[in-house]
Formats: sequence, structure tokens, C-alpha cells
Amino acid sequence: MSQRLPTRWDIRWEEELIKIWDSEGRFKTKISGTRPVFVIDTPPPYLSSNRPHIGQTASYAHFDMIARFMRMRGVDVVFPFYADRNGLPIEVQIEKKYGIVAHEVPREKFVQMCKEELDKYEGEFVASLRRWGLSFDYWPNGTDSPEYRRMTQSTFIELWRRGLVYEAERPTPWCPRCRTALAEPEIEYKEEETYLNYIKFKVKETGEDIIIATTRPELLPATVAVIFHPDDQRYKRLEGLHAVVPPEGQVVPILPHRAANPQYGTGLVMISTFGDTRDLMIVNELKLPIRIIVDEAGRINTGKYAGLAIREARAKIIEDLKAAGLLVKQERLVHNVPVCWRCKTPLEIIVTRELFIKQIEFKDKLIELANKMEFKPPEYRQVLIDWIKSLELDWPVSRRRYYATEIPIWWCVKPNGERMPIVPKGGEYYVPWRDPPPPEVTDACKDGRLEGDTRVFDTWMDSSISWMYASGYTKEFNVFPKVYPHSIMRPQGYDIIRTWLYYSLLRAYLLHGNIPFRYVRINGMGLDEKGEAMHKSKGNVIDLLAPVEKYGADSVRFWAAAAGRLGSDYRYNENIIREGKEFVTKVWNISRFVLSFPEPAERPQLMPIDMAILAKLYDVAKKAISAYSDFDVYEPAHLLYNFIWHDFADHYIELVKSRAYNRDGTFTEEEQKAAVWTLYAVWRYSMKLLAPIMPFVTDKAWRLAFGKSIHDETIEDPPEEWSRGDASLFELLKKINSAVWRYKNRQGMSLAASLDKALYVPEAALQAAKDLKYTHKVLDVRPGHGAEQIDDEGLVWIG
Repeated sequence: MSQRLPTRWDIRWEEELIKIWDSEGRFKTKISGTRPVFVIDTPPPYLSSNRPHIGQTASYAHFDMIARFMRMRGVDVVFPFYADRNGLPIEVQIEKKYGIVAHEVPREKFVQMCKEELDKYEGEFVASLRRWGLSFDYWPNGTDSPEYRRMTQSTFIELWRRGLVYEAERPTPWCPRCRTALAEPEIEYKEEETYLNYIKFKVKETGEDIIIATTRPELLPATVAVIFHPDDQRYKRLEGLHAVVPPEGQVVPILPHRAANPQYGTGLVMISTFGDTRDLMIVNELKLPIRIIVDEAGRINTGKYAGLAIREARAKIIEDLKAAGLLVKQERLVHNVPVCWRCKTPLEIIVTRELFIKQIEFKDKLIELANKMEFKPPEYRQVLIDWIKSLELDWPVSRRRYYATEIPIWWCVKPNGERMPIVPKGGEYYVPWRDPPPPEVTDACKDGRLEGDTRVFDTWMDSSISWMYASGYTKEFNVFPKVYPHSIMRPQGYDIIRTWLYYSLLRAYLLHGNIPFRYVRINGMGLDEKGEAMHKSKGNVIDLLAPVEKYGADSVRFWAAAAGRLGSDYRYNENIIREGKEFVTKVWNISRFVLSFPEPAERPQLMPIDMAILAKLYDVAKKAISAYSDFDVYEPAHLLYNFIWHDFADHYIELVKSRAYNRDGTFTEEEQKAAVWTLYAVWRYSMKLLAPIMPFVTDKAWRLAFGKSIHDETIEDPPEEWSRGDASLFELLKKINSAVWRYKNRQGMSLAASLDKALYVPEAALQAAKDLKYTHKVLDVRPGHGAEQIDDEGLVWIG
């Protein structure tokens, strides 16, 4: 066929195509029942603004490229998009925006405020991603929907019945600002300048002074022991004696313990309840008494410093120590302080009653399962394993917040004050703090009063079963039994390996005794042009739509693929986007050229150069399909860019242009048809390979040419007969072309000008002598050497 395309590509066609794709149902999940099914466990993003930044969007573009490729390989793809709307992120946002504290606002009102804010963001968030051509199926029911929360609660009830959940009063990391317990992965660390304070303690039995250095003098009233390293000869004599702790004078034992570092401070260490996880470990190990001096608001709650915030208490205690002559000296230092992952408030460790999911006893099994998942790239498996090894506590899953999935427990309070937990049968969405208990709960509490639990789940309780939700677990098309776990892929950033990935593995093991998914695809972070992470506070966030409006979505998607090496950070680079725009133009012009010829109905006898370009394409296709199949879009982007532009357009098309036109009848009809047939074969296959990365320009050209979408085509493996061509011949012809073009440039000649000389080339190149002669407009093409060598390798001569 022959089809004249419009002269220029118009980026306005992109928005038209999005509407066409939508009308054709391309953004809806389709399960044929006959094709293989593949599930992409798409990361549900937090909605902190109307739009994601461009680095985040680039990652989602990678997932879309994989989805599009898989569909074109004959697979039904489940590629959902929904939002992670639960937990601290939205609560902290509302508190800051309105200058309120959640606990001081009626719960119903605060919950409604959170929901309205999220609803305001979500529509534009989704629309902006769609403008990039992302082909996800948008599910408006995010993690805060009754549908999702019902699933979370049902899986919790299952774990409860299996004895994998328990409630206990124990020390846990606590955020005084958010007023909730945190799990280990939710703890971040930031550098903070402080003082190492050298303080005099008194040895009770001898009256002598000993010096202890600490950065947390406010925890002196909570000190329950002093330790030294067993090999530290300076202090062996103190073993079994007692220290009097200033400023309140409690008497504590002096004990040997290997956690003490002889090189830090004076080598003597105070152990408090609780300064950090080290203190917690030692207190548990040595069965030391617990002195709780910090309350849920981060204030001292006992003794002479009661009512003071932590930093106020620190300043007051230092003042009192100086006045009593007990502060020997202070040394300025910088150290890492544990902070809340969301609000960055320094954490305390306090004793609260929380629900815990067992994990420590399963560490060996979890490591075994981690080795069964396929990591791409593989080095990130060790990051997960190292995290599992480092865990010291079971997972505290209860939070004393509002906007999250409610814990489905009612407490039967007996007349004697005993509290018995009752969980419902499951299968519904329960709101115990607001709704009446279901009949099975009422029936189980005949002699007591029912109280609904007011706590909510850690947000990772929801997102850690996203792989079930993505598989349609709660929907009519439920493919979970068919795909779990062998046909599910988790794409995610390396920054949430210890949270989203780890908790998903834990939940899958506890629920199903297996891995959550077979494949784990790790992407890096999108950085600004200076290589810094994008943050609103830095003012370096790049809007995802600005470059799309300027250059087009295909151009920006090209940058996302060409910059996004699997597992590595990638920088925003407008130069690559501009290059992508030029590539779109090149693809369009190639399409215009190829489609200007009627396509031969049958394959003619091909010439060696035709077979050579097909052999080159065969190698490129094999590598691109292998990379795509490994969820890598970086390599296909570079392979296809170089092949389409530099091999196909720059060399093959230039070499066969005269033969394809055959205006003078120089070539036989069979030779002409061979050129046109090969042009179509290479163009068709290249366009299909490129379609997942640049879906707009490829689809527009395909629709104009054939009246249907390229995204309905199948990317088959390249025909084996293509591999029979001589790819080395093509590389040789490229060298000859480049040498002649350089020669003409040096002579100040147009590349289209006739050269009144013969061209001397290696014997192998004579297979394309006729094409070379008419491409370069030389008198003849001969083997051997002429009068003048015009390349560095001695391959090309003229004379």
C-alpha cells in the first residue's frame, strides 16, 4: 500500500490519541481467558500534591513501557493505578495546612478533612500521568476505600486466628509529635549538632567520682545501670559496686557488658529506659528495672523536671549539673538522631500497649524466600537480606492515629475489669470506634461491656498486600489463583526495600507460606539536573507537564527510558528530551518515506545489502526483546535509537533510495521491489519494537498506514531467516559511506554531488556495488586500491 503522511509531526495528536485509546477501552483491564496473564503490582503513590514530580512520573513511565511490551507479546496485562491514601502522610499534611492537631479535632471531622484533601488531588494526579500516555487501568478505590480496607482487615483476622498476632506492653519507638508508635523501617536518621557532656557520678561504696559522657543528660533520671567493657582494665574494680546518679540520686548497679566502647567518652556508659535500641536490648538482656520518665507528648512526667519538653529538660538538667559542680566539660559533636519518617521529629522510646505481628522467629525462612524471588538487577537482593538480618523487634502494627484502616477488634470488658479481645468473622469493613459490633462479636460477650478498638493499622499493613489487590483479589476478574506468585512483578524504588518489599514478603509468608511475587524490579530515584533529589523544600521539583507541553510526551518518555538504567538513579536532562523530540521527527520522516511506496504483495529475491540490514535488525531485536523481558527499558531505548536513526535512516535508506525510486530504470523491477519490501519489513518491525517507549508517533503512523492501532500488533521473535544475512557487510558499507561523505565535505562538495572518480572498495563490498555507485554518484565501484586513500583503515580509495 502507499500512504502519504502529513508533512510534520504535531504533538497535539498526542492528546487526540489519548481520547481515542480511552474510547477504544485501552485503559481497562481485559482478561481473555485464553492468553497468559501478567500482573504489575504498581506502586500506589502518596498524594501529597496535585501532581507527581517528573522523576516519580518517569518511573511510572517505565512500568507502562513494560506493560505495553507484554501486551504486544500476547499477554493479558493487569496494570492498575490507585493511590495510597492511608496513614501519617495525609494526616501530617492536614495538621500543617490548618495549624491543628488531630487529637484535638473531632475524629469524624478530621477524617473527612483528610478525605476531601485527597479527593482534591487525585483527579489531576491521574490526568497528568495519563498525559504521558500511561496505559494503566485507573481504580478510584485506593487504600482508604471500604473495598481495600475490608481486604486488609480480613487478612489481619486470618493472622489473628493463626496466633501470629499478639498484644503486649513493651518499649517501642515513639513519635511525640504524631503521637504514635513506629516500626523499625519507619525510622530515619538525620545529623544533628549536640554536646557530649562529661558528668560526675559517685560510687556509693567508695565515695569516689567516676566520669560518664552522654548526649542525653535529660535521661539521667531514667538511668538504671552503668556499664563498662569486660576487658577495660580501668574499671574492672568497679564490678559489683553501685553508682549514685545525679541529679536525683538513684542508686544503680555497675556492670560489665560488651556493648560499652572503651574508646568512646570515658568508656563508662549509662543505660537508661530508654535512650535507644541499644539501651532497650541491654535492659531486656540484664532484666533491669524500667523507669518511665517520658510521656506520649515527649514531656518529662515525673520528678522535679515533670512537665518539661525533652529539650527543655535537657537545658535545665545541664544548668543544675553546672550549679552543683557535676558537669566536667562539654564537647561539640555531630551525631545521627532517629527521627519520624514523616514529620522528622526526634523519636523517643516509651512503653505502650500495641499489637505486634510476629516476624523475628521467621527471619531464616524469610531470607530463604528472598532467595527465590528474581531481582532485577540482582544486587538488590542482598539489601533485603541485610535488612531482615538486622531486625530486632516484632512488627508493631497498631497506630494511635485516625486516617487509616481501623483495627477490627472489640474488647469485652468484664465486671472485674478484665479485657478480652474479640475479632469478627471477616468479609466486611469494620469501624469499631464508630459502628455497633456485628452479631458474632455481641454473642461472644455475654457477661461484659463491648468497647470498639480506637486504634488503626500501620499504613504498611495495607500496601504490603497490594500484590493481592493488583491481582483482582477483590474484583470480578480475580486472577489471583491463576497468577500467584509466578506471574506477578513488583516494580519499586530501592528506597522502600526495607518497608514495602520487606512487609510484602512477610505478609505473603504468613498468609500463604510463599513469596508475594516472582519478579522484583528495582528502579533508582529521579534527580534534578545537578544530581540532587527533588524536594519541595529545595525548590528543585520539576513539573511533569511542562516538558510535555513543550516537546511532547514521546520525547519525555524517551528521556525516561534513555536515562533510566535499571537500579540506578537518573537525572533530569532537557538535552535528552530535545534529542527525543528530534528522534520523533526522524521516525515520522522515515515513516513518510517508507509509506510513500506501494508495499509489494510478495517477498521478492533480496539483495545482499537487504539481507544485511535484516541481519542487523535480527541482532537488535533479540537484544531488545531480551531486555524488555527483563523489565529493562534503558537498553531497548538506546538500541532502537541507534538502529533506527544511524543504521536504518543514515545508511540503509540512503543506500537504497535510488533503487527504491528507480527513476531512470537503472535497476530491475525485482531489485526495486527488494528495496521497498525490505524498507517495509524493517520499518514495521522497528516501529513495533519502539511502540512501548514512544506509543504516540508509532501509533499515529500505523493508523494512517493501516487503519488500526500498532498496540494491537504482536511483537514476534524476529524470523530466523533474517539471521542468514551478513551483518558484517552492513558494517563495512557504513564505513564506506562515512568515508565518502567525509571526503566530499573536505572538498566542499554537496553530498548529492557527482564524483567524477571511481570508488575502490574491499571485495566483499562489491555485493552492493550498484547501490554504492548511485548513492555516491561515482563513475564506478571497483575492488582494490585507487589513487587516493580516503579513510584511516585503507578500506576506501578513489581514483
